[in-house]
Amino acid sequence: MSELPKIDFLYLSEQDMVKAGVTDMAACVDTMEEMFVLLHTGDYRMAGANNDSHGALIVFPENSPFPNMPKPTADRRFMAMPAYLGGKFCTAGMKWYGSNIANREKGLPRSILMFTLNDADTGAPLAYMSANLLSAYRTGAVPGVGARHLARKDSKVVGIQGPGVMAKTSLAAFMATCERIDTIKVKGRGKASLDSFLTWVKETYPQITTIEVVDDLEQVVRGSDIVTYCGSGETGDVSKYPVVRREWVKPGAFLSMPASCEIDAGMEQADVRKVMDNIGLYEAWFEELPKPAHVHVPVIGVRFMDMIHDGRMSRDELEDLGAICAGNAPGRRNDEEIIILSVGGMPVEDVAWGTVVYRNAVEKGIGVKLNLWDVPVLR
Repeated sequence: MSELPKIDFLYLSEQDMVKAGVTDMAACVDTMEEMFVLLHTGDYRMAGANNDSHGALIVFPENSPFPNMPKPTADRRFMAMPAYLGGKFCTAGMKWYGSNIANREKGLPRSILMFTLNDADTGAPLAYMSANLLSAYRTGAVPGVGARHLARKDSKVVGIQGPGVMAKTSLAAFMATCERIDTIKVKGRGKASLDSFLTWVKETYPQITTIEVVDDLEQVVRGSDIVTYCGSGETGDVSKYPVVRREWVKPGAFLSMPASCEIDAGMEQADVRKVMDNIGLYEAWFEELPKPAHVHVPVIGVRFMDMIHDGRMSRDELEDLGAICAGNAPGRRNDEEIIILSVGGMPVEDVAWGTVVYRNAVEKGIGVKLNLWDVPVLR
């Protein structure tokens, strides 16, 4: 954007991000698929010793002598998520966010996110951007990549637990990849989130002709071709995580799990295919966490790592979505198999979609150009 040593960068507000295409789910799904192929080939880096860490988390103590220090209430955290992605992206970046479930009482999102995109050679900033939509759409797009390869092509019924932002973007991705969907079953906790979700579905997807609000998880799962649990909740007590029971699951169902999830013994069986968005991500989590790890990170892939650790499952049973996207492992093999995808979320996803949106913004003249320096004072 400028001749070195002068450095300018773009600031992109949330509305700038929308103008630059951050909510284009079909394009986001395609971008995530490209990213997964790069993951499979190894052309990426994240943090941690194995280059697969989710990020670095600030944890607050239960009892602090400092009265102004934040308390460790539900979903209270600050986190940095850095990554580099190669291929046509060849950029680095970091998502930084603070989260507090009590934000909702102030009319704020639970998490407030910003993303910095950097030149991979000089390290100079290319953009500083609002990242709530960036994060939401890249998170939803991963289930869409999973559905493209792992859901039945004739999928019509989607069962959803937790009608929040993650449910909206996951459904948007399913709609972008499974054109026959016409029925939604949804379970929520509060009227406001349910009403918001139902209004959004009706306005956005007129091809969905049946919307059913259900009262329990069994109704969410039974008869659904695609199932997703998207509800937020407290971690620490696995018995309170929303469960999937094998007897509820329709033959041929695809289950996408980007949030808290528990499974019964039937779902543990080897004939249920267990696909991870990145096996290394879960190995990094497992190394970092006390055991059992599922107590601390409620995503179902962490449960699989606990099962491997306890000798109740072989690591060979885990499948990698990147290998499937690259054509080096099979997608859905028949119309009867049950497949569950664990979606953990990775900073390479933010780098991939953030790079595409940034380049769109540059091309269209969107955003505010800011100056870092004309000449650095210290060199």
